[in-house]
Amino acid sequence: MDKIRKLKSQNQPVGMGISGKAMDRKVQRKAPIGRKVGYAAAALMLAAFGWWFVDTLMNGRSLTINSQRITVSPVTVGTFEDFIPLRGRLVPRSTVYLDAIEGGRVEEILVEDGAILQAGDPIAVLSNTNLQLEVLGREAAVTEQLNNMRTIELQLEQNRLSHKRNLIEIDYQIKRLERAVARQTDLVSKDLASRSTIEELDDELTYYRNRREITLESQSTDVRMQEQQLLQLKVAGDQLQTGLKFASKNIDDLSVRAPLAGKLSGFDIEVGQSIVRGGRLGQIDDPNGYKLNVRIDEFYIDRVDLQQFAVAEHNGRDIELSISKIYPQITEGQFEVDMTLSDEPPGLRRGQTKQVRLTLGDNSDAILIPNGAFYQETGGNWVFVVSADGSEAVRRNVRMGRRNTEFIEVLDGLEPGERVITSPYTSYTNMDRLALDEK
Repeated sequence: MDKIRKLKSQNQPVGMGISGKAMDRKVQRKAPIGRKVGYAAAALMLAAFGWWFVDTLMNGRSLTINSQRITVSPVTVGTFEDFIPLRGRLVPRSTVYLDAIEGGRVEEILVEDGAILQAGDPIAVLSNTNLQLEVLGREAAVTEQLNNMRTIELQLEQNRLSHKRNLIEIDYQIKRLERAVARQTDLVSKDLASRSTIEELDDELTYYRNRREITLESQSTDVRMQEQQLLQLKVAGDQLQTGLKFASKNIDDLSVRAPLAGKLSGFDIEVGQSIVRGGRLGQIDDPNGYKLNVRIDEFYIDRVDLQQFAVAEHNGRDIELSISKIYPQITEGQFEVDMTLSDEPPGLRRGQTKQVRLTLGDNSDAILIPNGAFYQETGGNWVFVVSADGSEAVRRNVRMGRRNTEFIEVLDGLEPGERVITSPYTSYTNMDRLALDEK
């Protein structure tokens, strides 16, 4: 009852208080703390992605690097010296190789490797039994051919004498018969001889006249045929003589001699060693003349020509060079050239290497940047250009021309006074922008 009175005093319906409806309130469930944090992180990541996406579209891919670890070089205007540095090796100006014309066994060695020789000095002695037997066989063949020629000549002379005797005999018979016919004709006219006797003499005279013509024809034919046979034998004999001379010379070549004055090198044969035909015995080098053998990258093959100028350094002084020979073969991406020296100072030694500067073109004024390792990554097609305040570097397409060990010629894309990164680009070749930070 007290509760009812209290409700009345508060102007509330009695029934409501009795039924308990005033106490049935809907309770709101609160979201967990972790879910709120997840929503906030997702919103933050979405905002960061949006910022990165917009920044990438506007500015490209970027990377922050330490400015103390890169090399920044200025773009300048200067004189470009068009040359390439090379290394050359001193070799003898002329070399004659000693090859065995005929193989054989080494019987004697007369000099040592490195000896200074004069033309004609003996070097070694070889022996070749087969070659000696071959020479003997050729000598026998030449002797036989000479005997055949002598026989033909003898037959030709005998036939000539035989035909001569026959002609003398025939001429005698013709002359005798002509006289007999004349006498018998006179007797017949006086009726002192018969007509048949004259006819018999005329027949015999005709026979000897015909026989004389045949004998002359036979003599001419025999002479012509035998002279041709003799000429053929003579030609064959001359060929055999020539072959014999070559074989005899090969026998002489078994005694190896220096073909010219010079220094013997590469001579490492031993007594008893068998040398094949054409085998290399050594070489003789000109001890007083040198040339420089240089290998050049095939990239420059179109810019190298005969008589091109170069400079080599020797004991602190420059030696002028010129290209005297270009070898067409390309081996491992390089080709070889020979350079002659304008003068040969003392102290040159075979096998020495020299630094060479090969001039490819005339000097000219150009926009230049220092040559750096960046060229290997970009091929000279683009560079990172540093901003005026030094806070960033932006990728820029450029066009570059000639280069030497110090500078690269800029044809387009850069202006004097700008600065570029010339250190390696290995870590950021795919970047479009570099933020430079000193920390």
